[in-house]
Amino acid sequence: MREVVTVQVGGFANFVGSHFWNFQDELLGLADDPGADPVFRTAALDMDVLYRAGDSQQGVATYCPRLVSVGSRGSLGSLSSSGTLGSSSAAADQPNVFTWSGNVTKSVAKPHERNLFLQSLSEEEQNTSSSNDQNNAKKSVDDKDLVESLENGVKFWTDYSKVQYHPQSLCELYGSWTDFDKFDNYGTAREVVSEWSQMEELSERLRFFVEECDHIQGIQFIVDDSGGFSSVAAQYLESIADDYTNTPVLLYCVRDPVSHGSPRNQRETVIRSLHDAVSFSKLSSSCNLIVPMGLASLSYLSPLLSIKDEKYFHSSAICAAAIHSLSVPFRLQHVGPASDSAHSSGNLDIGELVHILSDQGRQNMVTALDVAMPAPSLTDRKGLRTIQRSLRSLTPEISDEDEDPYAVESLVFHGALGSGLFPYNQFYLYSLLLY
Repeated sequence: MREVVTVQVGGFANFVGSHFWNFQDELLGLADDPGADPVFRTAALDMDVLYRAGDSQQGVATYCPRLVSVGSRGSLGSLSSSGTLGSSSAAADQPNVFTWSGNVTKSVAKPHERNLFLQSLSEEEQNTSSSNDQNNAKKSVDDKDLVESLENGVKFWTDYSKVQYHPQSLCELYGSWTDFDKFDNYGTAREVVSEWSQMEELSERLRFFVEECDHIQGIQFIVDDSGGFSSVAAQYLESIADDYTNTPVLLYCVRDPVSHGSPRNQRETVIRSLHDAVSFSKLSSSCNLIVPMGLASLSYLSPLLSIKDEKYFHSSAICAAAIHSLSVPFRLQHVGPASDSAHSSGNLDIGELVHILSDQGRQNMVTALDVAMPAPSLTDRKGLRTIQRSLRSLTPEISDEDEDPYAVESLVFHGALGSGLFPYNQFYLYSLLLY
């Protein structure tokens, strides 16, 4: 087994991760659905790369993402920090204060209620586990109401998450709240983070997932680097580099369109520029490959997509779809015992992919990430050229006209219907490396 551990740090990064894990949950559901297309039961993806099998405290078999998610206090919405598999305790949710011996007044905010979408998931799960008569009961909620709930009611990344999380996965930083991203000064944010002294807890959570791996192939790290969580991620990455020297780290720096808004004054412009420079320098020095992702507007990607840039629920889905496709090569099942046969099907682990895209370690930044959503048809021999013409960049501050004749590319076809004209005539995916 060649396992991958995923880390998500920051508000928008967790929005992206929520979509990413929903994609995986849908694939798992289709693979187990006897009424679904048989292609999903024979898909080439090995889900065990990202997931771990285990048992809950009640002895129930579980299948959870191998994930550490880091967010601000109060960012989990209606979800407990223990996930859906553990029991929350007051001691775990309330940090001890040793520097105060006086009276303490406790203020408790009203819990965030589950929206219509999450309620429908709970109802569906209850119906599935009950009698066959209830399985055929009429849905109490129409699909249009669920869509409306998601379009206009998403406040937290957990509002649309379908996945069960391990109790070790979800971490809320003490002393931070949902507006922590306003700490856009890297130095100030780092000073605040250092006072929390929570890096050891984050390291322990990661160690839990890494040590149970048979042969970890790498860590995929998603960070919202537009605010103070960039400092958290930088310290986390430094710890990872020290503890897991030979484990490749693939870093996705994601930003929502709102963070690209025009600065209000010259001071804000200078602060933002300094933050971006220091953040990029610190983050890139502690990873093997960095992939910047995020534009001021995503609505131009395709006339077939209805994207509202101001909604995290929309923009994060685009980034998640890109990461899902990018991760395909190191999640493919081996088609044979020989390594060359595996590579011919597009199978590469994170270390090999990073080695190729970084030009054998000469640079550690992807200079352009292009996507085509939805993918164009591959029904004729001009399919590859059609895809190349359809690609749009997700990389900030990169001109579409810039070309490097010596560039190395990884091209992933995802969801292409076969036509009989290509040797990679598969419904699900194919990965091709261009040198």
